[in-house]
Amino acid sequence: MNQRTEGTGKVLRAAVHARDPGHARGGALIRLLLLLVIVLAVVLVVRGLAVGSMQPEASSIERLPVDPQKAAERLAEAVRISTVSYEDPDKIDKAAFLRLHALLEKFYPKVHERLQRQVVNDLSLLYTWPGSDPGLPAAMLTAHLDVVPAQASDWSQPPFAGNISGGFVWGRGTMDDKVGVLGILEAAEHLLAAGFAPRRTIHFAFGQDEELDGHGADAIAARLKEQGAQIDFVLDEGMMIVEGIIPGLGPPAALIGLAEKGYANVTLTVETAGGHSSIPPAETAVGILTAAVARLEANPMPTRLEGPVKEMFRWVSPEMSLVPRIVLGNLWLFGPLVRAELAGIPATNATVRTTAAPTMLSASDKANVLARRASAVINYRLLPGDSLDDVRAHVRRVVDDPRVEINFAPGEPNDATPVSPVDSESFKHIAASVRAVFPQVVVAPSLVIPATDARHYGSLTNNVYRLLPIVVTAEDLDRFHGIDERIAVKGYADAVNFYAEIMRRSSRQ
Repeated sequence: MNQRTEGTGKVLRAAVHARDPGHARGGALIRLLLLLVIVLAVVLVVRGLAVGSMQPEASSIERLPVDPQKAAERLAEAVRISTVSYEDPDKIDKAAFLRLHALLEKFYPKVHERLQRQVVNDLSLLYTWPGSDPGLPAAMLTAHLDVVPAQASDWSQPPFAGNISGGFVWGRGTMDDKVGVLGILEAAEHLLAAGFAPRRTIHFAFGQDEELDGHGADAIAARLKEQGAQIDFVLDEGMMIVEGIIPGLGPPAALIGLAEKGYANVTLTVETAGGHSSIPPAETAVGILTAAVARLEANPMPTRLEGPVKEMFRWVSPEMSLVPRIVLGNLWLFGPLVRAELAGIPATNATVRTTAAPTMLSASDKANVLARRASAVINYRLLPGDSLDDVRAHVRRVVDDPRVEINFAPGEPNDATPVSPVDSESFKHIAASVRAVFPQVVVAPSLVIPATDARHYGSLTNNVYRLLPIVVTAEDLDRFHGIDERIAVKGYADAVNFYAEIMRRSSRQ
């Protein structure tokens, strides 16, 4: 093709395109789509960066003159008293709890001289530090005296020896929750020695059986009600300062629990004729039951990203790098993706849905006998916003078999606790206390997965928060109720300073 012919072809093609309205519309559509993509990208970036840091200023404080080693030795001595909670009440060593009471009196004489102490429900303790302004509602710091059992042969350090080695105090209760009991009293003893007198009354509440049903905490709440106590806020254990656990977040995060999940056991029961295993029917009680359980596992309750968990992302996202910040700042678009990602990991799946865990099965007691009755227990942990009625309706819909009887198991099923506010002065003081003692830490609200004593104090105030002020890694999380529970000597001293700062700040309100 010569130049003249090629030029003529270009002219003809241009003329055809000029007369082709479809081609013109197609080009305009592409330009419009590109414009929309650019606008969307700009909107995502702007929205992702629009929320500034929500962190309180990391103010400097005067730390208590805590001798970390001596404080650690007192904690270790308390660990040596095995205040273990057992399901069988006859196995509980009540004398051990009384020895712990006596040890606290010995270690903290000023507390026991100046504060009022009440023994509640035989073994729980309630301390009251009267404030100078009786018109102010009281602050309340709580922990628990009991611990879970420990199998000594599994541990590298004996669980009840209270050894101090390698910069750690080792033993059951060092993290859950004698660190809270002694940390609070250690802080109060130092404040009393310094002449501190609170403006606001402060209660210390130490339940005896948090690891069971929390009857001690329930009795403490009832006692305070009887006495007409007005409570501004409660701070219990629950969440912690987690390091290297939240993807995309560099610094540790102090997660303050605003609520905790509900609890219910659902029993599935199937009854058939039974018989000998050599001539089984087409469907057995066990087969019908396990099929129902399998359907419940395959069809969990839906995920939701709201409440405390959504609030957590709102607080941590400004402290993240660009991409996760954009994603979390635009949950209106990326919410399904985030929910799917969280649902894929057991630990985070529990934060976005009501979970179901089959935990108990019973049927025949002999290998060659068909069970006439087979039953299973499914443990549900309810997300705030899901009710016991929602769980019941979901189970019935998914099981969808009239041969399966569905009941809530005996006990005390309960809905999730109310969600405490993040705009209260008490939450602000807790967050500011964290930043004062741990200035490198990011503070964020969160949801507590397991049950704590805090659920019993919701009748006293709307402001119920949950934070154990110790820094933990992913490895450390396995130590809770696991083997080789321990706390750093320095970390315990930091916890004492945190509790002291809470007491001081609560008196400034």
